[in-house]
Amino acid sequence: MAQYDFDIPVTFRHRIRFTKDAFASGNPVVRDLFEADRSCRVLVYVESEIVRHFPGLKEQLTSYLEAIAGVTLTEIVEMAGGEVCKISKTQIMDCISPIERNKIDRHSYVFCIGGGAFLDVIGLAAATAHRGVRLVRFPTTTLSQDDSGVGVKNGINGFGKKNFIGSFAVPYAVVNDFQFLYTQPEDACRGGLVEAVKVALVKDSAFFGWMEENTEGLRKLEPAVLEEAVERSAILHARHIALGGDPFETGSSRPLDYGHWSAHKLEQLTNFSLSHAEAVSVGVALDTLYASRQGWLTAEESERVLAVLQGLLLPVWHESLDLRDAGGRREVFNGLEEFREHLGGRLTVLMLKGLGEGFDVHELDESCLDECMEELRERSTAQLPV
Repeated sequence: MAQYDFDIPVTFRHRIRFTKDAFASGNPVVRDLFEADRSCRVLVYVESEIVRHFPGLKEQLTSYLEAIAGVTLTEIVEMAGGEVCKISKTQIMDCISPIERNKIDRHSYVFCIGGGAFLDVIGLAAATAHRGVRLVRFPTTTLSQDDSGVGVKNGINGFGKKNFIGSFAVPYAVVNDFQFLYTQPEDACRGGLVEAVKVALVKDSAFFGWMEENTEGLRKLEPAVLEEAVERSAILHARHIALGGDPFETGSSRPLDYGHWSAHKLEQLTNFSLSHAEAVSVGVALDTLYASRQGWLTAEESERVLAVLQGLLLPVWHESLDLRDAGGRREVFNGLEEFREHLGGRLTVLMLKGLGEGFDVHELDESCLDECMEELRERSTAQLPV
């Protein structure tokens, strides 16, 4: 019997750009992404909400791309975004059809302009058509610019589980255009900063300290501090993906998913009426308080984290935490098994043993989590900053 093992090393370039008004005629950022001396086709998907805020965007896009030698804009496809686009059974084929119709090939480009859910769906279409075509992401929300948009995951919800169907595919490029940040409602813009808080907690204590010092400016969405927070968060996320040793999550640990075991379950339990940002804020608060009660994090450090969350007007409690099964067990605890199942193997949840320093645990004490939830309920009624 013969056996052969081959290692197949593959190198990806993860291009991330920060700019403002990317499609202004004099802005070279997008133009410079195209390969020189090669003709190509470009198909653009844009979320309807963005078109509503930027009624001249399609015309600007057309003018910008038509001015680039060798580039042919084939179509601008406007589609609805939001979490609902990730649960439609027909949406993925609706997204793939324009790729076939416009004869997009592996030397072509798919541009996607929208929020995180929209990027997930179009990204999955781009990753599967022709087994993968070049995708350029233009995230438009705080949450997608500082976290998911610079990631390498695409997915849609299935079987009642978030992102059950999906792929890992490194986008050809990500262009964070800060102009889009100001199209969001203020609460959504502010809420997206929770992923910046999260990555600071697990990767960079100095960044967390900076967010503490600038909580008021971030709460007021002052452009200079908002944009700095988004950029610093995005680079921390991208650096972990590129250099952390497990970009496609083949192991059992997901350090960038701190606070997410409960967050994903809370989204499901509320039929996604609780936004991802709100759910993550509750999840981060819960795991931070738990780490403190377990003696891994000091009470002072825990208080600092909760103060920043509430200083940004983010929730630390939601009534769905009180939902219980027939046996009286909180339904959110089912999120632990689903979190384990997503990767397989042993349950692995990242906890904090200091600000900016995480470590893995393999079991959680539900009675202690119960106590934490009750404390967070009480805290949520405290006076919030104005």
